[in-house]
Amino acid sequence: MEDGLEKANGLAAAGRHAQAVAGYERSLARNPGQPQAWYNLGNSLALLGRRAEALEALERSLTLDPTQAGAWNNRANLLADLRRPQEAIVSFNESLRLRPGDPSTLNNRAHALAQAKRPLEAIAAYGEAYAADPKFPFLDGAWLNARLKLCDWAGVDAHLARVAAAIGRGERAATPFLALGFTDDPALQAQAARTWAATLGPPGPPVPEPPPSDRIRLGYVSGDYHNHAIAWLIAEHVELIDRSRFELTAFSYGPASDDGMRRRLSAGFEHFVDVREMPDAAIAALARERGIDIAVELTGFTQNARPGIMLARAAPIQVNYLSMPCTMGLGVMDYMLADGVVIPPGEEPHFDEKIVRLPGTYQVSDRRREISDRAFTRADLGLPETGVVYCCFNNNYKFRPERFAVWVAILRGVPGSVLWLFQNDPASTANLRQAAASHGVDPARLVFAPPMPFPEHLARQRLADLFLDTAPYNAHTTANDALWMGLPVLTLPGGSFGSRVAASLLTACGLPELIMPDIETYEATAIALGRDAQRLAALKARVLASRTARGFDTGRFTRTVETAYETMIARRKAGLAPDHMTLDD
Repeated sequence: MEDGLEKANGLAAAGRHAQAVAGYERSLARNPGQPQAWYNLGNSLALLGRRAEALEALERSLTLDPTQAGAWNNRANLLADLRRPQEAIVSFNESLRLRPGDPSTLNNRAHALAQAKRPLEAIAAYGEAYAADPKFPFLDGAWLNARLKLCDWAGVDAHLARVAAAIGRGERAATPFLALGFTDDPALQAQAARTWAATLGPPGPPVPEPPPSDRIRLGYVSGDYHNHAIAWLIAEHVELIDRSRFELTAFSYGPASDDGMRRRLSAGFEHFVDVREMPDAAIAALARERGIDIAVELTGFTQNARPGIMLARAAPIQVNYLSMPCTMGLGVMDYMLADGVVIPPGEEPHFDEKIVRLPGTYQVSDRRREISDRAFTRADLGLPETGVVYCCFNNNYKFRPERFAVWVAILRGVPGSVLWLFQNDPASTANLRQAAASHGVDPARLVFAPPMPFPEHLARQRLADLFLDTAPYNAHTTANDALWMGLPVLTLPGGSFGSRVAASLLTACGLPELIMPDIETYEATAIALGRDAQRLAALKARVLASRTARGFDTGRFTRTVETAYETMIARRKAGLAPDHMTLDD
């Protein structure tokens, strides 16, 4: 091995990838026929976030030596990151041909199959990976989630118990976002977050005080600035923040987009910075260079998440908000915006962040959301001309067999009623129909709503009568949308933040009678409402009137959050550590 290449490898091993890239490029300029050098260059470029160049380097390496299983695997991972899952699967298959039974490649291939919307193959692939190594990090939770997405409930209680027990032992069994749907125990959710966070590396050093400014500089960091649930909630809040007191910057690391929501947010923020091609540490450094006082993390550990930005410390004060209804467990997040319903007093030990309890609900709303003026008929949507329409537009992975059994009992108790569900996948549709039949209910009484542009999806909800909530992971944005459209949401809160979101919204909207104390009351209330058309109509009118309630007062919410930000800054300037706070209007 030539000295230049050896030195570049040493720089890469030390994590100095920018210098390593320069070393590899010098070595390859002298001798381009080195497959290992191209391979190492590709890996360092990938770690710098330069994915397109990394892909090209790996492909040069494979052209010179197509027998490298690791290079095929890494190429496939890059293709998956670039949202080219079908190509990634081909590359994973080639890696497995060269290195059969490799647990990492099997796991990655299963992820790609899920991304490619080939869910039955993904479930089988996860099972194959589990057979190869049942302790492979975070594999068992991914397999369980793939099954839940398809409502594949055979033996699911045992699978849930196995994953929960492993989380409790501190094992790397499930990523934090998936764990929210596996358990209602906030201690287990916190353990999952902390276990995941421990794999991300050490935090960056504390951030010094930014240069003085006559305005507080806020940095809202997200991968979801496009047609996405978080963007649908946050848009008006962004527009209403007082620019005489706050300078507002978006750091966008999500996919490129030119949809209506991206255009609205680009106009709403004072500065909109596209950082998707930058590595995490560089994004954090950019935020520090811009003098950001408070960085607000809006993506958490959900899809597209890049927690390494917060871990590298983007600002002296960092806030966890909206996406992640549990602690991030990173040890670098100072505050979490919540309310007294989702995090009651006494629950603080389950959160590494200090809790900021807002009045009303923590969940911001967009009163300017676009609603189609299309007047749907029941026939347009495949609904029967008469009868009560129960619905749940949550994603199928939030469904559980015990709650579904209650739903079909409600159908049995209200003749002619139907259950209207979001159509995720043909296989999940078939499984749900089969589950209904197993409970003695005609599968035709399940009606499936295909995907539709968001404004039309909102408009069609006018034809539903009662939204039946899930557990342990509630309706969040979906509950907000339903209530805005005058659709009552019946919920049963549990023990965790994620199981109390609908209750938070209902409390703030003045509709506490829709918060059930137990599952028996949940079932009986749904049946009673279904049998009393006058009572149901009056309730729907009250829900629609709640648009003027505190729960949807975005201006009021924004003023309160501004006060929270100012209090955080004042504490820091006074030399005080972050602490829990409860705010009034």
